[in-house]
Amino acid sequence: MPTRETPEVREEEILNACEKLYEKMNFRDVTIKEISARTSCSRPTIYNYFQTKEEIFLRLFEREFLLWCDELEKIGADGAKADELPEKLARSLEKRELMLKLLAVNLYDMEENSRIERLVSFKKAYGKSVELFDAILKKSFPHKTDKERRQTLIAAFQFLHGVYPYAHATPKQIEAMDKVGIRHDNGNLYELSLNGLKIILK
Repeated sequence: MPTRETPEVREEEILNACEKLYEKMNFRDVTIKEISARTSCSRPTIYNYFQTKEEIFLRLFEREFLLWCDELEKIGADGAKADELPEKLARSLEKRELMLKLLAVNLYDMEENSRIERLVSFKKAYGKSVELFDAILKKSFPHKTDKERRQTLIAAFQFLHGVYPYAHATPKQIEAMDKVGIRHDNGNLYELSLNGLKIILK
């Protein structure tokens, strides 16, 4: 049985501390010093695992994508009908708020400031989610051509990159929109995902 000293357990501890900090702080304010203070790991120990805070976030992001892949595998195994698919996918996204936040807000910084081997590991998880999503589309929309399915896949992932800010507009953003007369609908992540996916998956 793993002990606290195993690399896997230490990495999980670091990721969990980072996740907890990110719930309360901005990405730029989370530091390795702050993460270290919430773990049993010293800063030098953390540097044995991750060279930058962006690598910690990227690994956290990878973990989130792999958890979403588990959900996609279940949806694919169930063989969702086309009219049921938006609701099932929206429910799976509702559980992955952290993934969507990182995707919408911090992807560029994480990728730009991580070693290539960390980025490749993340891209494998991201790629797996694309493959699983495509397999679900094949099952649920057998009449679509490869080109139509590819266009749907691209639209769905573009949508994923931007849905989080719509569900979580800050008071400052809302104030600015009000001042210029831009309509903003407050919605939760599930409702916004469901509405968007219904349009994309028609």
